[in-house]
Amino acid sequence: MHYAYAVQGNRLVPHDPDRDLGEALWIDLIQPSDAEMDRLRDLGVPLPDLAEMEEIELSNRLYRENGLDYMTAVLPGETAGGDRSSMPVTFILSVDRLVTVRHHSPRPFLTFPTRAERSTLGCGGPDRLFAGLMEEIIARQADILEGSGRVLDQTTAGIFERSTAAASSDRLQAALQGVGREAETMARVRLALLTIERILAFYTATIDDRPEADRLRPVIRAQMRDVQALEVHADFLGSRVSLAVDTTLGMINLQQNNTARILSVIAALFLPPTLIASIYGMNFTTMPELDKPWGYPLALAMMGAATLGTWLFLRWKHWL
Repeated sequence: MHYAYAVQGNRLVPHDPDRDLGEALWIDLIQPSDAEMDRLRDLGVPLPDLAEMEEIELSNRLYRENGLDYMTAVLPGETAGGDRSSMPVTFILSVDRLVTVRHHSPRPFLTFPTRAERSTLGCGGPDRLFAGLMEEIIARQADILEGSGRVLDQTTAGIFERSTAAASSDRLQAALQGVGREAETMARVRLALLTIERILAFYTATIDDRPEADRLRPVIRAQMRDVQALEVHADFLGSRVSLAVDTTLGMINLQQNNTARILSVIAALFLPPTLIASIYGMNFTTMPELDKPWGYPLALAMMGAATLGTWLFLRWKHWL
């Protein structure tokens, strides 16, 4: 499946399917079929397959071939099944068009076509279109980090509340799972920022060959600064995740310790009465109290006094 766009005035509009695909400024392919790959090959744009896009070697993700620049980033998005995943997206840039190849749905590819004209340089050419799309992608990573920050604010606020000390284990487990999900999200964003930074560095190294190098250079530099600032923000959120995890685990340990303490106190209170009952249950022949009418009440009184004495001792020691 593919989407094609052309420029009409200052706006990016869907390309007329009846017209030649070679006239499109941006061709966005999603899980391209063999027929689509052959069609792009006829336009002089060989497409990499998913295995080639997933190669981690820098030479396989950033290279120039036959006048085309191939740049691959790993971006978070949704798969066809609705699951969140980070998968590679390849940007193929030529003097005539921009081609993107992806196998999942990062949100910027859905939102950018309707507001491409509002990007810094607009969408008047493939280089401007590429710069605007990268701007949208970077802004999306910032939105994801802000969302994770809000989730962490709510989670840590709930953990540090006084009532949390008596919170159920289910609530603490839910908090721990929520923090874990946000940590995974931030890891995906961190990987995306790293690969975007590599793309921008590669693009900067070849920018002198671009027709509008003077207009593009300050925009790409500003995007590099944005990426670096987001990387610092991601590191800060990572430290907050560690704090939230440590705090949640500490609360769980305190809750378990309180449970163990209560059980220990109950055992300590019943230990002296159990000792007394065990003595009078030994059934020796010579036990004078067994023949006395006051023997049974005396045993009960001794057990009650022992329990009360143990409780008072624990209170005096501030162990209760």
